[in-house]
Amino acid sequence: MRVWIFTLMVLASWGASAQPFPSKPLKWIVPFPPGGPTDTFSRAAAQKLAELLKQPVVVENRAGAGAAIGMEALAKSPPDGYTIGLSTTGSHAINPHLYAKLAYDPIKDFAPITLAISYVNVLVSSPSLPVTSVAELVAYAKANPGKVSFGSAGNGSSNHLFGEILKSLTGAPMQHVPYRGSAAALTDVMSGNLTFMFDILNVSGPQIRAGRVRGLAVASSKRSPYVPELPTLAEAGIRGFEEAGADLWFGIMAPARTPRPVIAKLNEALVAGLRSPGMRERIRAQSLDVWTSTPEEFAAVLKADLARWGKIVRQSGARVD
Repeated sequence: MRVWIFTLMVLASWGASAQPFPSKPLKWIVPFPPGGPTDTFSRAAAQKLAELLKQPVVVENRAGAGAAIGMEALAKSPPDGYTIGLSTTGSHAINPHLYAKLAYDPIKDFAPITLAISYVNVLVSSPSLPVTSVAELVAYAKANPGKVSFGSAGNGSSNHLFGEILKSLTGAPMQHVPYRGSAAALTDVMSGNLTFMFDILNVSGPQIRAGRVRGLAVASSKRSPYVPELPTLAEAGIRGFEEAGADLWFGIMAPARTPRPVIAKLNEALVAGLRSPGMRERIRAQSLDVWTSTPEEFAAVLKADLARWGKIVRQSGARVD
């Protein structure tokens, strides 16, 4: 009898371990608060992933410290494919150079699955501010020291760093005010509590069109097709943003040591989902562009961006202790 019981236990254990992936719900970590662009995108993509994998995908917001809290949680999750998370240029190419201490290694602690989105940031100002161009904003800041502030989604976010770059390039006095997410910062720009901020187009674009904020320029090497009337910062007379503003991204990662077959299956499902006509249309409606990749291509982009942003952060002088 004991032999039979032991045999049944072994067979049950073997059967459980041999179940094809995925055999239970997945968790998707978003390292930013609900309501922002990363959250909006993640919930749509997670829903599509759930349809393709035929398992629920639960989105969990783990905000704070410029995405560092969420990324640390992802890095420390079991490497079995059942926990994945959204990464950004900020979390993986900027934070390692900006923070004196970071609880994760952007390369060693993660397994890239696929790039997902490319986007640009746009410089928007309060409509109550008496400026209509970047040059006028800089002149106003210099003429009114202590009165110009810029918001961000938090220390270490790309919009924080872009504000620091503008401050460094122009020498204009500007005070950084970090928020827990870009949506709250944009609300204060609209109300006049903040002077300006750099923000992602899918959030700020509708506010520009409604006149609630004033678009001044895009922080990229070329104009955006979503706001073609806005000049680049170079066209506006501020050189130095071309390298920083190119190919900002969202990507999807798993903890390091996640089995390669699991990564391959997740990549296949995510790429198919993001490239599907419905998702592509939904993403473009948010002034974002689909940018998928193999895990190896994503790893190469990450490595290159880590080096590129290291130079940019050092030149800006930005630091978070």
